[in-house]
Order: sequence, then structure tokens, then C-alpha cells
Amino acid sequence: MTKLALAPPIDGTNQHTHAQPKHPLGSKARVLLSSAFGPYAVDDEYGSRTINPMELYHNQVTRVQRAFSLRMFHRSWGLMLIKENLTSPCTLLDFPTIERFVEEITTHHYDVVGIGAIMPNVGKVKKMCELVRRHLPDATIIIGGHVGGIPDIAERMPVDYVVRGEGVSWMRRYLGQDDSAPIRHPRVYSGIGARTLGVTLREKPGDVAATLIPSVGCPLGCNFCSTSSMFGGKGKCFHFYETGDELFEVMCELEREMQINTFFVMDENFLLHRKRALRLLELMIEHNKPWAMYVFASAKVLRSYSIEQLVGLGISWVWLGLEGESSQYAKVKGIDTLTLVRGLQEHGIRVLGSSIIGLEEHTPDNIDAAIDHAVAHDTEFHQFMLYTPIPGTPLHAEHKAKGLLLDLEECSEADAHGQLRFNYRHPNIKNGEETEFLLRAFQRDFDVNGPSIIRITRTVLKGWKRYKNCPDRRVRTRFAFEARELAVTYAGALWAAKKWFKYNPALASKISDTLTDLYREFGLKSRLLAPLLGRYLRYTIAREDRRLSEGMTYEPPCFRETNRVAAAVTAG
Repeated sequence: MTKLALAPPIDGTNQHTHAQPKHPLGSKARVLLSSAFGPYAVDDEYGSRTINPMELYHNQVTRVQRAFSLRMFHRSWGLMLIKENLTSPCTLLDFPTIERFVEEITTHHYDVVGIGAIMPNVGKVKKMCELVRRHLPDATIIIGGHVGGIPDIAERMPVDYVVRGEGVSWMRRYLGQDDSAPIRHPRVYSGIGARTLGVTLREKPGDVAATLIPSVGCPLGCNFCSTSSMFGGKGKCFHFYETGDELFEVMCELEREMQINTFFVMDENFLLHRKRALRLLELMIEHNKPWAMYVFASAKVLRSYSIEQLVGLGISWVWLGLEGESSQYAKVKGIDTLTLVRGLQEHGIRVLGSSIIGLEEHTPDNIDAAIDHAVAHDTEFHQFMLYTPIPGTPLHAEHKAKGLLLDLEECSEADAHGQLRFNYRHPNIKNGEETEFLLRAFQRDFDVNGPSIIRITRTVLKGWKRYKNCPDRRVRTRFAFEARELAVTYAGALWAAKKWFKYNPALASKISDTLTDLYREFGLKSRLLAPLLGRYLRYTIAREDRRLSEGMTYEPPCFRETNRVAAAVTAG
């Protein structure tokens, strides 16, 4: 099958408005799903970049924190969701090398090969399509994910279909299956291989959150957001679980089967769907669930809930778009985000603030003021990203209409990831100045506020002190769980950090104050054990820092998994 076709865009509010082709084998078709091949943290001919590793936090959040950086990998959740919801035999290959991918398609027969990737990996997707054509010439090739937002993607590589939007329903229809069947949620931990302070964390059951995917898309539709655009844009989203009752049932299943009580909620603005969230709160209270949730939210939506509702829901971590002090975006307009963040932290809610460098109003003269405003929030984590028009977004269309986009010879797609340079001509920032401005933002946040692990300790301690005697046992239990490592592990980390940052008296003093608070709260146990652990961590920090200076990088392991149908076929 070599004819190129473009799958109709998926409308997040109506999945049945477009006719769609069907595979002749229907549910008997054998499916391979794959992420783009690695390695990732290298500079290569396919678009990998050392500066853009497959590590969300280290890449975009804790980028300059070196040994204190939070290092972990996140699985390809969208592909995992599709795999779990097909009644065709389906295999998932996640984070393969190119050699491992070739081995898979030469030792197994597949009728359909689906590849999901982000836009900087478009060169890898092209190579994978060419390999499939060579080794599985009769297979249908489907690509999806963010890379599908590139307008001419089907003309640039041998692909049969490009899926733009929600992929589970599309694949079900293509394979002749019931696209209205209930969604089976994959059992997936939010992160793998977590590492910080030079130590790979040895996680016990319950230590790592389960990923929970209630919805995709964001109806707020910020003009730069490729995820919102991917699922229909402003006013559109697609719910896998419409009601609080449905969501509660799924969470109970994940709790029971994965032995967890914390959920990383992969929903662009979970609290926006207020009826679902408040019904979930009712059920959590009724069934005495002391769950914790990590969520994405906008300032305006957060303000619509009382702090009692947020605490009751178990909101313990929020990824919050701050954008910029004078940005055009309605979700932060008229809101004192400094006060909002402080209020959340006082109740033990950690905040990952997200700020944009290179907004239209930014200039070399005012960029320091913009950075200082972001740093003043003193969030536990802070993401800084360049203002980047991504193909498929309104911002990209606007820049294209104005003739401001750079051609691919000037800035390749592999370098338009928001952590290096602009892919367009900024009205005020020129000659590559944005690269230094971005690094300046990360470095200033680190110099002023210190490592994220120190900030986390401060806020978790505040939550514990406020709620350790809460009359609501459910709330009290959650805060006790979140504070379980404060007395020794976090105290030891602070002891080591205080020694490490002795050259920065202001920061060392801030760390010392939090350590003193820990000693006051937890007494002799903390005072005795913190220095013992701290000395070991001081050694691992120095070792990690030396390795990083020598150019060490990390790569995720490869996963090969099959769904229940494929497993049954193999067993048979």
C-alpha cells in the first residue's frame, strides 16, 4: 500500500462526522506501535540533540541544576492507551534503537505500523517509514502525535495515513472495532528511572504515582499550544471519562492493581471540568480515599475553587501557566499569581510555574524584569520555554501569514523545541540573543531559589505542620504519607545542599532555615540521622557533578509490550 492519504482531523466534540477508511483485515490485522527511535541525548543526523534529551524535567525545568536536577523518563502514554484499547493483536515498542526497530519488523510480521512522535523527531519518523516500506512493503503506515501537525507531513515520507487528534477512536474505526466501547486505562507509572543528587531512587510500591488520563485537549486554546490545537483547538477537548463516577472507578482499579495512592493526572486543565471534579471529591469523601493528585491547571480555574476543595481533592502538586506579567492570555489576566502561588504553598501544594521567554513585548531592555518577576514566584519547579510557533497552532499560522517564519535551512524542525532558539524573526530579540536569555532565566531561578528539592521540602513541611492534626482523618492521612521522608531523607538532602552551596551565603542561609525547621519538628531523630545521610549524599552529588562535567547523559530503556489479544495469540 503506497498511496498517501491524510486522515481527516478529529473533532474533539464529535468523533463521527468524517468517513474513514478501514483496513481489509479488520480486527485480524496485526499492529505494531512504536515511538521514535533513540538514542535521544546526542547530536545526530536524524534530529536528536544533546540539548533536547528524552527527560521532561531535566530538559525544560531543572535544566541547570546539574546533580540536583530531577532526572526521569516518561513512557509514551498515548501509544500505551491505544494498545490497551484495540481488539487486534497489538505490540508496543517504546524507546527502541534503530537496530531494535529493524529487528522487530524483520522478525515479526505486521499489517499496520503506527508511529507516534513529537515534531523535532520528524527525521526519525521519516527514516522509520522508509524502513517499514523496505521490510514490510504491504504494511499500512500510520503516524500520529504532535508530528502529525506538520501540514505537509504526508508529502515528505512514505506514509499512508496521518492521524490528527484522538487516536484510540480512529484506530478502532480503522480496524472495524467499536469506537464507543469503554476505555480500558493502561497501568502505567508516571515516571521511570527517577534520579537526583547522584542517586537512582529505589522505589517501593506506592512511591511512584500512576498516570491517569481523563481527557485530551484543552478548551482554553492558547494560540501557542500545540496540544490544544492537536485536539481541536479553542473550545474543544475529548473526554475518555465524562463523569466523576467513571473516573473514580478507574482510580480505584489503578489503586488496587498498582498499589498506589497518588495520581499524575495527564489532563491539560483537569479542574476546568468542575462537575466531574466535585463529584470525584464527593466519592473520595464517601469512600475515605486519601489520594493525592498532581494536576495541570490555569490560574483562573484554580481561583474558582476554595482551598478546602483543593485540599479535599488531594491536589498536592500543580503545573501552573504563569506565561508572563503582561501577557495577553486570559487565564492569568487580572490575577495576582504571586499571591496565588504563596497561598497554595502555605497549604502544602507544590507548584511548577511555567513562564515564556520571548513574548511579543519582550526586549533586551525589559527581559531581566520579566525574568525577575518569574523568579519571584519561588515555585518548587520553574519551566522556561521560548515563545515558539509550532506547526498546526494559530500562532504558527499568524507568523506564516506575516512572513516571519524561518525556512528549514535557517532553523530545522529538530531545533525548534523551545529550548534553543527561535524559528521565526522576533520583532525585538535578534541575532540569537534568545538562547542566552533562556539560560539566564534558568540560572537566575536556581541562584536565587536554590535546587527544587529544597523548595519541595519547605512546602511539604508547611503542609504537614498545617494538617498533621486535621480533624478530617482522610486529609490527615494524606499529609502524613507525603511527609514520611521529611525527617531523614529530606533532612539529609538539605544537610548536603547546605555544604554544597556554602559559596552562596544567601542560599545557604535559606537552606539552613528550612533544615532548622525540620530539626524543630522532628527532633533528635532528624538531628542525628541527617548528617549521616548528608555526608553520603555530599559524596554522590560531587560524583554526579563530575560525571556530568565529563559529558555523561542518560537514555531510557527499551520496552516491548503486547496487549491481551496479542498475548493470547502467542500463548495459543
